[in-house]
Amino acid sequence: MREVYLDNNATTMVDREVMEVMEDYFCKYYGNPNSLHDFGTKTHKPLRKAFDQLYAGINAREEDDIIITSCATESNNWVLKGIYFDEVLKNGKNHIITTQVEHPAISSTCAFLEDLGVEVTYLPVNDKANIDVNSLREAIRPNTALVSIMWANNETGVIFPIKEIGEICKERGILFHTDAVQAIGKLKVDVQDINVDFLSFSAHKFHGPKGIGGLYIKKGVELTPLFHGGEHMHGRRSGTLNVPYIIGMGKAMELANNYLDYEENKIRELRDRLENELIKMGDVMVIGKDTQRVPNTILASIRGIEGEAMLWDLNKAGIGASTGSACASEDLEANPVMSAIGADKELAHTAVRLSLSRFTTSEDIDYTINALDKAIKRLRSISSSY
Repeated sequence: MREVYLDNNATTMVDREVMEVMEDYFCKYYGNPNSLHDFGTKTHKPLRKAFDQLYAGINAREEDDIIITSCATESNNWVLKGIYFDEVLKNGKNHIITTQVEHPAISSTCAFLEDLGVEVTYLPVNDKANIDVNSLREAIRPNTALVSIMWANNETGVIFPIKEIGEICKERGILFHTDAVQAIGKLKVDVQDINVDFLSFSAHKFHGPKGIGGLYIKKGVELTPLFHGGEHMHGRRSGTLNVPYIIGMGKAMELANNYLDYEENKIRELRDRLENELIKMGDVMVIGKDTQRVPNTILASIRGIEGEAMLWDLNKAGIGASTGSACASEDLEANPVMSAIGADKELAHTAVRLSLSRFTTSEDIDYTINALDKAIKRLRSISSSY
C-alpha cells in the first residue's frame, strides 16, 4: 500500500539537508553558547550563519530582533500577553482586534485575556473566507492596542490582505502582529514590504525540526518578556539556546525560500489537479477557491460525508489528511472556518483539509484521486443524509 502524506499544514517532514547540518551539534559541538570555553565558542559561527539565514529569509534588518522561541504558539502568546502588560496595564489600551478564524494559539489566548478584562473584536470573514479591510477600519477604537491577523489561514490557505492591514495600523498608530506560520515556504515574506511590528513563525511548518520557532520584533518596539531568568536573546527571552535546532531552522528557512518558485508552480499545479478532480466527483465545495490562496492547500466540504469518516477511509488507504487545525484535532466541533462562513450545520462537519508539500509527487496525487473516488462512493452509499 502506498503512503501519501497530505497534512503538511499540521507539520512537515524534516528535510534531509536540514538533518545533516544539525547532526554534529548534538554530540560533537554541544557546548552552551554562553560559555567562555572552546566547547561553547565553537557554536558561535554556525549560530551566526543560522541567524543570517533567518534574517535573510524574511528580509529583516540587522537592527531588528528575531528572537528564538519554542514554537509559534509561544511567539503568539508572548505578543498578546506582552501587550497586556505593556499597553493594557500601563497605558489603559484594553482593546485587541483579531479574526474569527485565527489559529487557537491566538483565539484561545484572546479568550484568556478577555477573562482579565481585555475587550477583543473578532472580525468576520466573508463567503470567500477572507476579511474585508473596511471592517477593520470600523473596529478600531481610541483604546485599540493591537491588531493580530494571520498572513495565511491554516485551514483554507486563504491569504489575508496583510499589506493593507499594515498600512491601516500605521495610519492609526496601532501595533500590528501577524502569525506567518502558513506563509513561510509558500509565499515571499518580506517584513520591509509590510508595516508589521511582530511576526511569528515555526520551523516544523517549513521542513525544519519541531520544537523551535521565532518572533520577529521591529526595531524600537517594546515587548515585556514572557520568560525571565537570564540575559539570553538580548534579555528578551531567557533560556539556553537550542543550538542544533536553531541551525536546523536557519537551513530550513534558506531552503524554503529557494523552493518558492517550485511551490508556486509545480505544487500549485498538483494541488489544482487534485482539487479539480475532487470537484468532478460532485457535491464538493472548496472553501476559498476563488480567493487568493497559498499554493498547497485545499479545504473541501464533501456533502453527505462526515469529515472524520472520510479521514478514516483515507487513513486505511495510507493517506494522511485532517479536518482542520491539528492543534484542535481532538475537538469534534464543527470546523470553525465552516462556521465562520455561515455553512449550515450539516455542511460544517464535512470539511476535509488536504495540504501538499514540495515532497508531494504526481504519483501521490494520482493515488489520492483514486482513493477519494472510492471513499466518496462508499461513504455516500451508506450515508443517511445523502
